[in-house]
Amino acid sequence: MAEDSPFTVDADWLQKRLGEPGLTIVDASWYLPAQKRDARAEYEAAHIPGALFLDQDAVSDPDSKLPHTLRSPQHFAQYVGAMGISADDTIVVYDGPGYFSAPRGWWMFRVMGMFQVYILGGGFDRWKAAGRPVTAEPTKIAPCVFHVDFDASRVVGLAEMRQIVETRQSQIADARSPGRFAGSEPEPRAGIRSGHMPGARNVPTPVLSENGELLSKERLREVIEGAGIDLSKPIVTSCGSGITAAAITLALETLGHTDNRLYDGSWTEWGGLDDTPIVTGKE
Repeated sequence: MAEDSPFTVDADWLQKRLGEPGLTIVDASWYLPAQKRDARAEYEAAHIPGALFLDQDAVSDPDSKLPHTLRSPQHFAQYVGAMGISADDTIVVYDGPGYFSAPRGWWMFRVMGMFQVYILGGGFDRWKAAGRPVTAEPTKIAPCVFHVDFDASRVVGLAEMRQIVETRQSQIADARSPGRFAGSEPEPRAGIRSGHMPGARNVPTPVLSENGELLSKERLREVIEGAGIDLSKPIVTSCGSGITAAAITLALETLGHTDNRLYDGSWTEWGGLDDTPIVTGKE
Protein backbone atom coordinates (compact mmCIF):
# COMPACT_ATOMS: atom_id res chain seq x y z
CA MET A 1 0.00 0.00 0.00
CA ALA A 2 1.10 3.58 -0.51
CA GLU A 3 2.89 4.93 2.52
CA ASP A 4 0.81 7.99 3.34
CA SER A 5 -2.75 6.99 2.44
CA PRO A 6 -4.75 3.91 3.42
CA PHE A 7 -6.68 4.16 0.14
CA THR A 8 -3.95 4.10 -2.52
CA VAL A 9 -1.52 1.53 -3.88
CA ASP A 10 1.57 2.09 -6.00
CA ALA A 11 2.47 0.54 -9.33
CA ASP A 12 5.06 -1.85 -7.85
CA TRP A 13 2.49 -3.22 -5.42
CA LEU A 14 -0.03 -3.82 -8.18
CA GLN A 15 2.38 -5.27 -10.74
CA LYS A 16 3.57 -7.91 -8.25
CA ARG A 17 -0.03 -9.04 -7.76
CA LEU A 18 -1.31 -9.14 -11.33
CA GLY A 19 -3.34 -12.27 -11.87
CA GLU A 20 -3.84 -13.04 -8.18
CA PRO A 21 -7.24 -14.58 -7.32
CA GLY A 22 -9.56 -12.14 -5.60
CA LEU A 23 -7.86 -9.06 -7.05
CA THR A 24 -10.02 -7.04 -9.44
CA ILE A 25 -8.60 -4.12 -11.42
CA VAL A 26 -11.05 -1.49 -12.68
CA ASP A 27 -10.41 1.21 -15.26
CA ALA A 28 -12.80 3.99 -14.20
CA SER A 29 -11.50 6.61 -16.64
CA TRP A 30 -13.85 9.40 -17.68
CA TYR A 31 -13.02 12.75 -19.25
CA LEU A 32 -14.58 16.14 -19.79
CA PRO A 33 -15.21 17.06 -23.44
CA ALA A 34 -12.43 19.66 -23.27
CA GLN A 35 -9.92 16.93 -22.47
CA LYS A 36 -10.61 15.32 -25.86
CA ARG A 37 -9.98 11.79 -24.64
CA ASP A 38 -12.20 8.76 -25.27
CA ALA A 39 -11.99 6.59 -22.15
CA ARG A 40 -13.47 3.43 -23.67
CA ALA A 41 -11.40 3.66 -26.86
CA GLU A 42 -8.23 4.10 -24.79
CA TYR A 43 -9.16 1.08 -22.66
CA GLU A 44 -9.77 -1.07 -25.72
CA ALA A 45 -6.42 -0.01 -27.18
CA ALA A 46 -4.44 -0.69 -24.00
CA HIS A 47 -5.16 -1.47 -20.37
CA ILE A 48 -3.57 -3.19 -17.39
CA PRO A 49 -3.83 -6.97 -17.87
CA GLY A 50 -7.06 -8.24 -16.35
CA ALA A 51 -8.60 -4.78 -15.96
CA LEU A 52 -12.34 -4.27 -16.41
CA PHE A 53 -13.82 -1.07 -17.82
CA LEU A 54 -16.29 0.75 -15.59
CA ASP A 55 -18.30 3.06 -17.81
CA GLN A 56 -19.06 6.08 -15.61
CA ASP A 57 -21.97 7.03 -17.87
CA ALA A 58 -23.50 3.55 -18.10
CA VAL A 59 -23.21 2.86 -14.36
CA SER A 60 -25.25 6.01 -13.65
CA ASP A 61 -29.02 6.07 -13.13
CA PRO A 62 -30.59 5.73 -16.61
CA ASP A 63 -33.84 7.26 -15.40
CA SER A 64 -32.25 10.46 -14.13
CA LYS A 65 -32.04 13.64 -16.20
CA LEU A 66 -28.67 14.27 -14.55
CA PRO A 67 -25.51 12.75 -16.03
CA HIS A 68 -23.90 10.82 -13.19
CA THR A 69 -26.28 10.13 -10.32
CA LEU A 70 -25.98 6.78 -8.59
CA ARG A 71 -27.99 3.84 -9.79
CA SER A 72 -30.24 2.21 -7.23
CA PRO A 73 -28.35 -0.31 -5.09
CA GLN A 74 -30.16 -3.17 -6.82
CA HIS A 75 -29.26 -1.95 -10.31
CA PHE A 76 -25.68 -1.17 -9.28
CA ALA A 77 -25.34 -4.73 -7.97
CA GLN A 78 -26.66 -6.11 -11.26
CA TYR A 79 -24.30 -3.91 -13.30
CA VAL A 80 -21.07 -4.72 -11.45
CA GLY A 81 -22.08 -8.34 -10.93
CA ALA A 82 -22.37 -8.65 -14.71
CA MET A 83 -18.81 -7.28 -14.89
CA GLY A 84 -17.69 -10.21 -12.75
CA ILE A 85 -17.00 -8.14 -9.63
CA SER A 86 -17.67 -9.75 -6.25
CA ALA A 87 -18.14 -7.85 -3.00
CA ASP A 88 -15.40 -10.08 -1.55
CA ASP A 89 -12.80 -8.87 -4.05
CA THR A 90 -9.96 -6.48 -3.39
CA ILE A 91 -10.48 -3.75 -5.99
CA VAL A 92 -7.87 -1.41 -7.44
CA VAL A 93 -9.36 1.45 -9.44
CA TYR A 94 -7.42 3.59 -11.88
CA ASP A 95 -7.90 6.31 -14.48
CA GLY A 96 -5.57 7.88 -17.05
CA PRO A 97 -3.99 10.80 -15.16
CA GLY A 98 -4.21 9.12 -11.76
CA TYR A 99 -6.52 11.28 -9.69
CA PHE A 100 -9.48 12.52 -11.69
CA SER A 101 -12.33 10.04 -12.11
CA ALA A 102 -10.87 7.03 -10.27
CA PRO A 103 -12.01 8.43 -6.88
CA ARG A 104 -15.60 8.32 -8.12
CA GLY A 105 -15.23 4.59 -8.76
CA TRP A 106 -13.63 4.17 -5.33
CA TRP A 107 -16.47 6.13 -3.71
CA MET A 108 -19.25 4.22 -5.50
CA PHE A 109 -17.91 0.85 -4.38
CA ARG A 110 -17.51 2.10 -0.84
CA VAL A 111 -20.98 3.63 -0.61
CA MET A 112 -22.32 0.30 -1.88
CA GLY A 113 -20.65 -1.52 1.00
CA MET A 114 -17.15 -2.48 -0.19
CA PHE A 115 -14.13 -1.31 1.76
CA GLN A 116 -11.22 -3.23 0.23
CA VAL A 117 -11.05 -0.61 -2.52
CA TYR A 118 -7.93 1.31 -3.51
CA ILE A 119 -6.71 3.75 -6.15
CA LEU A 120 -3.61 3.25 -8.28
CA GLY A 121 -1.24 6.14 -7.68
CA GLY A 122 0.07 7.72 -10.87
CA GLY A 123 -2.71 6.23 -12.99
CA PHE A 124 -2.48 4.37 -16.26
CA ASP A 125 -0.64 7.13 -18.12
CA ARG A 126 2.37 6.73 -15.86
CA TRP A 127 2.01 2.94 -15.72
CA LYS A 128 2.21 2.80 -19.51
CA ALA A 129 5.02 5.37 -19.76
CA ALA A 130 7.10 3.27 -17.35
CA GLY A 131 6.88 0.26 -19.66
CA ARG A 132 4.78 -1.81 -17.29
CA PRO A 133 2.55 -4.60 -18.69
CA VAL A 134 -0.36 -3.54 -20.89
CA THR A 135 -2.65 -5.43 -23.22
CA ALA A 136 -5.42 -4.88 -25.74
CA GLU A 137 -6.84 -8.35 -25.08
CA PRO A 138 -10.42 -8.30 -23.77
CA THR A 139 -10.64 -9.37 -20.14
CA LYS A 140 -12.58 -12.60 -19.72
CA ILE A 141 -15.63 -12.06 -17.54
CA ALA A 142 -17.48 -14.62 -15.43
CA PRO A 143 -20.61 -12.89 -14.09
CA CYS A 144 -21.29 -13.27 -10.39
CA VAL A 145 -23.66 -12.11 -7.68
CA PHE A 146 -22.68 -8.81 -6.09
CA HIS A 147 -24.04 -8.38 -2.58
CA VAL A 148 -24.69 -4.70 -1.96
CA ASP A 149 -24.90 -2.91 1.38
CA PHE A 150 -25.83 0.66 0.44
CA ASP A 151 -25.08 3.48 2.88
CA ALA A 152 -27.62 6.16 1.92
CA SER A 153 -26.32 8.47 4.65
CA ARG A 154 -23.24 9.25 2.54
CA VAL A 155 -25.28 10.77 -0.30
CA VAL A 156 -27.01 14.17 -0.30
CA GLY A 157 -30.03 14.94 -2.46
CA LEU A 158 -31.42 18.24 -3.67
CA ALA A 159 -33.92 18.87 -0.86
CA GLU A 160 -31.29 18.39 1.81
CA MET A 161 -28.78 20.46 -0.15
CA ARG A 162 -31.20 23.37 -0.16
CA GLN A 163 -31.42 23.10 3.62
CA ILE A 164 -27.65 22.90 4.00
CA VAL A 165 -27.15 26.05 1.94
CA GLU A 166 -29.82 27.88 3.92
CA THR A 167 -28.72 26.81 7.42
CA ARG A 168 -24.95 26.33 6.83
CA GLN A 169 -25.20 23.13 8.91
CA SER A 170 -22.44 21.62 6.78
CA GLN A 171 -19.54 23.15 4.88
CA ILE A 172 -19.50 22.75 1.09
CA ALA A 173 -16.32 21.89 -0.81
CA ASP A 174 -16.60 22.41 -4.58
CA ALA A 175 -14.11 20.55 -6.82
CA ARG A 176 -14.69 22.57 -10.01
CA SER A 177 -12.08 24.86 -11.54
CA PRO A 178 -11.65 28.33 -10.01
CA GLY A 179 -13.15 29.95 -13.12
CA ARG A 180 -16.29 27.85 -13.03
CA PHE A 181 -16.61 28.30 -9.28
CA ALA A 182 -16.28 32.09 -9.58
CA GLY A 183 -18.65 32.24 -12.53
CA SER A 184 -16.03 33.82 -14.79
CA GLU A 185 -15.98 30.77 -17.06
CA PRO A 186 -19.09 29.20 -18.60
CA GLU A 187 -20.26 25.77 -17.60
CA PRO A 188 -19.47 23.03 -20.14
CA ARG A 189 -23.09 21.86 -20.19
CA ALA A 190 -25.71 23.99 -21.92
CA GLY A 191 -28.38 25.65 -19.81
CA ILE A 192 -26.40 25.58 -16.55
CA ARG A 193 -25.92 28.87 -14.72
CA SER A 194 -22.45 29.91 -13.59
CA GLY A 195 -21.21 30.51 -10.05
CA HIS A 196 -21.42 28.53 -6.82
CA MET A 197 -23.62 27.85 -3.82
CA PRO A 198 -23.58 30.49 -1.08
CA GLY A 199 -20.98 29.56 1.53
CA ALA A 200 -19.16 27.04 -0.65
CA ARG A 201 -15.37 26.85 -0.71
CA ASN A 202 -13.33 25.98 -3.80
CA VAL A 203 -11.00 22.96 -3.68
CA PRO A 204 -10.19 22.32 -7.37
CA THR A 205 -9.36 18.66 -8.01
CA PRO A 206 -5.85 19.32 -9.42
CA VAL A 207 -4.62 20.91 -6.17
CA LEU A 208 -5.06 17.59 -4.34
CA SER A 209 -2.49 15.67 -6.34
CA GLU A 210 0.90 15.97 -8.00
CA ASN A 211 2.07 13.85 -10.93
CA GLY A 212 -1.01 11.69 -10.52
CA GLU A 213 -0.27 10.98 -6.85
CA LEU A 214 -2.41 12.09 -3.94
CA LEU A 215 -0.59 14.69 -1.86
CA SER A 216 0.83 13.75 1.52
CA LYS A 217 -1.47 14.11 4.50
CA GLU A 218 0.38 17.20 5.65
CA ARG A 219 -0.01 18.91 2.29
CA LEU A 220 -3.64 17.82 1.92
CA ARG A 221 -4.41 19.40 5.25
CA GLU A 222 -2.71 22.64 4.20
CA VAL A 223 -4.66 22.76 0.92
CA ILE A 224 -8.06 22.03 2.43
CA GLU A 225 -7.68 24.29 5.43
CA GLY A 226 -6.20 26.95 3.16
CA ALA A 227 -9.46 26.89 1.21
CA GLY A 228 -11.28 27.93 4.37
CA ILE A 229 -12.59 24.52 5.41
CA ASP A 230 -12.65 23.41 9.05
CA LEU A 231 -11.75 19.71 9.22
CA SER A 232 -13.43 19.37 12.61
CA LYS A 233 -16.87 20.05 11.12
CA PRO A 234 -19.21 18.27 8.63
CA ILE A 235 -18.47 18.67 4.91
CA VAL A 236 -20.46 18.05 1.74
CA THR A 237 -18.47 17.62 -1.47
CA SER A 238 -19.72 18.77 -4.86
CA CYS A 239 -18.45 19.31 -8.41
CA GLY A 240 -19.92 19.50 -11.90
CA SER A 241 -21.79 16.20 -12.08
CA GLY A 242 -20.66 14.15 -9.08
CA ILE A 243 -17.47 12.65 -10.54
CA THR A 244 -14.62 14.77 -9.19
CA ALA A 245 -16.36 15.59 -5.90
CA ALA A 246 -15.20 12.13 -4.86
CA ALA A 247 -11.59 13.30 -5.16
CA ILE A 248 -12.21 15.67 -2.25
CA THR A 249 -14.01 12.86 -0.42
CA LEU A 250 -10.96 10.63 -0.76
CA ALA A 251 -8.67 13.41 0.47
CA LEU A 252 -10.92 13.98 3.49
CA GLU A 253 -11.07 10.28 4.32
CA THR A 254 -7.27 10.08 4.00
CA LEU A 255 -7.06 12.76 6.69
CA GLY A 256 -9.40 10.77 8.92
CA HIS A 257 -12.39 13.04 8.28
CA THR A 258 -15.41 10.74 8.11
CA ASP A 259 -18.25 13.23 8.62
CA ASN A 260 -18.50 13.92 4.90
CA ARG A 261 -21.09 13.27 2.23
CA LEU A 262 -21.32 13.77 -1.52
CA TYR A 263 -23.96 15.86 -3.30
CA ASP A 264 -24.69 13.52 -6.18
CA GLY A 265 -26.58 15.96 -8.41
CA SER A 266 -23.83 18.53 -7.92
CA TRP A 267 -23.67 21.71 -10.01
CA THR A 268 -25.47 20.25 -13.02
CA GLU A 269 -28.56 19.93 -10.84
CA TRP A 270 -28.10 23.09 -8.74
CA GLY A 271 -27.08 25.38 -11.58
CA GLY A 272 -29.73 23.92 -13.88
CA LEU A 273 -32.59 25.11 -11.69
CA ASP A 274 -34.12 28.59 -11.70
CA ASP A 275 -34.82 28.90 -7.98
CA THR A 276 -31.55 27.83 -6.36
CA PRO A 277 -29.39 30.62 -4.86
CA ILE A 278 -26.12 31.28 -6.69
CA VAL A 279 -23.27 33.68 -6.02
CA THR A 280 -20.26 34.59 -8.12
CA GLY A 281 -16.72 35.61 -7.30
CA LYS A 282 -13.99 33.79 -5.41
CA GLU A 283 -15.82 33.81 -2.08
